[in-house]
Amino acid sequence: MKKSILLVLLTAIAITSCNQKETQGVSEPFATLVVEDEEMPMMRQPQATASSLKAPQLITKEVVKKKIIKDGRMGIEVNNLELAKARIDSLIKAYDAYYSNESMNNTDWKSSYNLTIRIPSLNFETFISAVEMGKGDVQYKEIDARDVTDEFIDIETRLQNKRAYLKRYKDLLSMAKNVKEILEIEEKIRRLEEEIESTTGRLKYLSDLVDYSTLRLTVEKLNDFKYNPEKRDKFSERIKQSLSKGWYGFIDFILLLTKSWPFLIVIIPLIYFVRKIRKKKKQDK
Repeated sequence: MKKSILLVLLTAIAITSCNQKETQGVSEPFATLVVEDEEMPMMRQPQATASSLKAPQLITKEVVKKKIIKDGRMGIEVNNLELAKARIDSLIKAYDAYYSNESMNNTDWKSSYNLTIRIPSLNFETFISAVEMGKGDVQYKEIDARDVTDEFIDIETRLQNKRAYLKRYKDLLSMAKNVKEILEIEEKIRRLEEEIESTTGRLKYLSDLVDYSTLRLTVEKLNDFKYNPEKRDKFSERIKQSLSKGWYGFIDFILLLTKSWPFLIVIIPLIYFVRKIRKKKKQDK
């Protein structure tokens, strides 16, 4: 009887201990899962802000500055020519321009200034507007703009290539082994230097046309018609001149005959024989 009671107690203790172990085994992973579930959002938030939110990379392109050549023709009719010219002179100073050519014409019908003006391209339009605001009527106006960007880039590229070739030939010249190679390389260097000089001149010419625009301006004033009688000498002086010219003409004629005496020697006998032949023919008839 005592043995059976002892066996029951041992069985109950064993079952109780097993239940406690199962409870502990289940609660520890769960606690861990709960902690992980609570910490996961906190762990993800800084990772998202630090690594995933990066600024996008911007792709930049090189902007090519346009090379524009501007030319213009303009004609203005004014009432006071000198006052208009003085105003143009003041505009030249104000806009950093200059005259490349200046001429004046004065006739019975009109007086005019023909001006070729070089103006900084940035001031070209404002200069023309300032001229138009002056006193006078605009007779004509023509503005032309040419885009030479492609030509400018092409010349610069060829110039860089020629300079690179020139450097290579100079390096080869230092390594030449005989006189023949030296002469051949020096000839190529000479040609390249001439081409570089010509290309550089063309580039400077285009740069000047781009930096300074050209305006051909004509400022004119119509004149009132006035009869101006032609000045003539006195009658006695004119008689003297006529007698003198007649005498000189006669002398020139005598000199001409004197110079042509060889022809007279040939012509006179020829005329004599021709007349004799004609006379004989008439007699035969």
